[in-house]
Amino acid sequence: MAEAVPKAQTSGKLSVPTKLFYGVGSVAFGVKDQGFSYLLLIFYNQVVGLPSATVGLAIMIALIADSFLDPIMGQVSDNWRSRWGRRHPFMYAAAIPVAVSYLLLWNPPLNWSHEALFVYLIVVAIIIRSFITMYEIPSAALAPELTSDYDERTKVLAYRHFFAWFGGLTMTVLALKVFLTPDAENPIGQLNRHGYQTYAYVASAVMLAAIVISSVGTHRHIARFKMPPQRKVSVGQLAKEMFGTLTHKSFLVLMGAGLFNAMAGGLVLSLNLYFNTYFWQLPSGQIAILAMGNFISAALAFAIAAPLSRKMGKKAAAQTTKILAFTIAIIPIGLRLLGVFPDNGEGAVLPLLFVQTVFSTGFTITSAILISSMIADVVEDSELRTGRRSEGLFFSAAAFISKAVSGVGIFASSMILLAIGFPQDAKPGQVGQEVVNNLGLVYLVVLAALYGAAILCVSLYRITREGHEESLRKLAAQAELVEGGDGPERIG
Repeated sequence: MAEAVPKAQTSGKLSVPTKLFYGVGSVAFGVKDQGFSYLLLIFYNQVVGLPSATVGLAIMIALIADSFLDPIMGQVSDNWRSRWGRRHPFMYAAAIPVAVSYLLLWNPPLNWSHEALFVYLIVVAIIIRSFITMYEIPSAALAPELTSDYDERTKVLAYRHFFAWFGGLTMTVLALKVFLTPDAENPIGQLNRHGYQTYAYVASAVMLAAIVISSVGTHRHIARFKMPPQRKVSVGQLAKEMFGTLTHKSFLVLMGAGLFNAMAGGLVLSLNLYFNTYFWQLPSGQIAILAMGNFISAALAFAIAAPLSRKMGKKAAAQTTKILAFTIAIIPIGLRLLGVFPDNGEGAVLPLLFVQTVFSTGFTITSAILISSMIADVVEDSELRTGRRSEGLFFSAAAFISKAVSGVGIFASSMILLAIGFPQDAKPGQVGQEVVNNLGLVYLVVLAALYGAAILCVSLYRITREGHEESLRKLAAQAELVEGGDGPERIG
């Protein structure tokens, strides 16, 4: 008889310390993600001296290469057996390599050729992202294991997204406000190479601490998580199971939404510093103030995600917040192109951009929390159909889409800069107005198409609160039959 899978006690509410320990681990991902999306393109382009198209291509190659590790990591952690459970061995193992490789990313060798730096960027970027995957996929997969409650999952994932944004934003603000400051050699702070090196040391230490604290803090829950049955599976059977799991219809439409969201996210974040520096002509201090507004955004999302889930349901809430995020995001640029927004340097510019940043980013984070919670609800629906719990595989596939396609978004950003003729070594205020306007116009058109496609995909999701609760009831009944020896054998 096949080994019965013990029933995990995951239906109740979680304590605040548990949510905090779980959430704080995402600081590492947030620091890495903000660094890649917000700082890496301008660092290697305007500071190191690589052409923007070369940097964009290197980042895209690295992200796509790394993304293929995600489903493998998810499947391996779903089926891993150890006294430390399925997830924690990988989480612990990733901590030090993550810190070391992130430090190397921001310290490229001096006086290397463009070709050598191109290879260096690809190799180091693949290494850091691969070790982040080793931590992030098993860590993300803990959410549906910690609780099966429809609304509690949204709360748990709200902690995760809050800390990811909080950690990434904190390091970005420190970079802009403390590390990337003007000096005699570098009158423009965000072009100060030494500042990026200091940022790298601090960021690497923070990532190491976050991973270790979260791993240790959630370790005590290992005993109540489900352990997969011992079985021998051929590579062909493994591939067949992965395909069968990942072709779940509601999961596929969420992956479609993730595809377009990731492209939009890569586009927004990689061009953000270009807009602030050249479109709005803000000094680094004011850019830091805008970045600090995202702390309010993260708090807003943390506060409203679960209530919206309870009141509207996850699908309707995700669609509504995505529409609001896009509408608010395009208002300042659209008004500037129409000639009705205050001129650069006027006192009203910064407050208006601050309000726009707070609410647009806040609704974007809220939508992301809700979609992550929707992915968690696919787990039980899939288990009912396949007999397998595949938390790691589902979250790894979502990460795969996000990584691979956000790389395309970053590459698209570099192509936009190339297409509009954005100059190398550009100085704020010295870029032609036609080039600046074209940047805003192309950005709005591409962003509208990506957001619209994401909203359409979410509309096709089919798991409701009632459907999720029915799946839990059926799984509980099956578990009782297996434990009592009266039902059919479960084969993984």
